[in-house]
Amino acid sequence: MTNKQLAFHPEHDHSGCIEHALEDARSLCKKRNLRFTPIRELVLKTIWQSHKPLGAYELLPTLAEAGFNSAPPTVYRALEFLQEQGLVHRIALLNAFIGCPHPNDHHEGSFLICKTCNNTVEIETGNISKAINEQASQVGFQPEQQSVEVLGLCPTCQKGNTA
Repeated sequence: MTNKQLAFHPEHDHSGCIEHALEDARSLCKKRNLRFTPIRELVLKTIWQSHKPLGAYELLPTLAEAGFNSAPPTVYRALEFLQEQGLVHRIALLNAFIGCPHPNDHHEGSFLICKTCNNTVEIETGNISKAINEQASQVGFQPEQQSVEVLGLCPTCQKGNTA
């Protein structure tokens, strides 16, 4: 089973995803001489608890339980940092954030989002990005950022077994 299939598997253990994400974040921040503060770490860890995107306000209770300032600006600053470093992606369709499984590789985000359970998987769509860039060039448009979000049903929800 591939990593992409695992995210849609109801018995998938996220602990490996969490540890890998935290290791990547620590390494990336060390290499870039950036601070991976306890709040940033907690926000990233919480986002990786599942493959379901989380909104900023869904993160506030976790910060409060850990004894941090749980005001919205605190979580937004952490999310902004994580997004700038490529550690999370913003899912516009859901106004939520999801962890990036390969933050060291610059790429455009493309996602499969289950409309029933909200599980989300990042997929490789180099050909789509190339086609968008070619079409944009033809009309004189210069893209700065791309994100493809596809709403549908994951294998579990197709069978009627909501996660």
